[in-house]
Amino acid sequence: MTLLTDDQRQLQDMARTFLAEEGTIKKQLRHWRGTGCKDGFGHGLWKQFAELGLTGVVIPEDQGGLGLGATEAALVLKEIGRNLTPSPFLTTAVAAAKALEGTAQGERWFPGILAGETVAALAIDEGKHHAPEAVALEARRQGNGFVLNGAKQFVVHGASADLILVAARTAGGVGEREGLTLFAVERGAHSLEVENVNLADSSKAARLAFNDVAVDADAVVGEVDDGWTPLSRALAAGRAGSAAELVGVAAGASDMTVDYLKARRQFGRLIGEFQVLQHRAAHLHSEVEIARAAAWKAAELLDRDAPQAELMVHVAKAKATRSAQLAVQEGVQMHGGIGMTDEHDIGLYMKREAVLGQLWGDWRYHARQVAELSGY
Repeated sequence: MTLLTDDQRQLQDMARTFLAEEGTIKKQLRHWRGTGCKDGFGHGLWKQFAELGLTGVVIPEDQGGLGLGATEAALVLKEIGRNLTPSPFLTTAVAAAKALEGTAQGERWFPGILAGETVAALAIDEGKHHAPEAVALEARRQGNGFVLNGAKQFVVHGASADLILVAARTAGGVGEREGLTLFAVERGAHSLEVENVNLADSSKAARLAFNDVAVDADAVVGEVDDGWTPLSRALAAGRAGSAAELVGVAAGASDMTVDYLKARRQFGRLIGEFQVLQHRAAHLHSEVEIARAAAWKAAELLDRDAPQAELMVHVAKAKATRSAQLAVQEGVQMHGGIGMTDEHDIGLYMKREAVLGQLWGDWRYHARQVAELSGY
């Protein structure tokens, strides 16, 4: 793992303490699930993120943020994953913030994000699988603006968002990066239909239907036909961030499992004394550490704007997803029957991995990207 600076260690310690106290499974995930909250997260906690400056972690200093990078975001996201804390941090403060960076829309929306009052969502995918180039949603010029027609799905926090960043096609054909434009669509836009959907981990996503949704020219994020530039920034930050959160999920599940091995007795012995379980626990630990190293390397390369950053982000998301899958599967198995019950928290880690592992590309998608970027 990359050596942290003193400032980064302070941020890590602060995030760890804050989320271990305020972002716990009982206080947040189980609470909001039990109340049937339409958002799936608490706006009060989002305000606390803002009070600590966390909502501005990647927003430039000259626009009120901390002006930090992917590494610092990863430190926060790892603790979010460890505690299964439901929040819009990944989608809003990381992915959307990077898309808005350096644009007029950033000046419009950053103050709300910094204050913990704005939630943002990314509307990219239209099919069953992640395919950011396969955008068919049409943006047709009309008057001084555009009219949007089409549909999006798996829009995390889409029904709660004040701002939806929508990838639309203004030129070119489906499958091409050229001709995409990113639009900032505000909550309550006329003729926008929103269907809120419960995901496996109790988080929320939306299906969006655009039926002649009119936006003005100022809604364009960046330049017309060059939406891939801000979108690629958002995807790189979001994928690296989701890898870090998956490392947290894996670490949280692994720690819970090891604690159980040290406490559960069977046949008059602690089950952690059985060699086969020791071997499995050791293997799991090594896999989580490899994923951690990959996630932090990806963040470091992004912060340096290194040529290898894109490749390493794909490596990190693929590896973190597979390691988290192993961690939750081993966790449920080693807990035995109780691991299959809703009363025990280990199963909640499995549900979170199932959702987060799909966000912005599953491990197979990223493995294919690694192969293509490597010349295969």
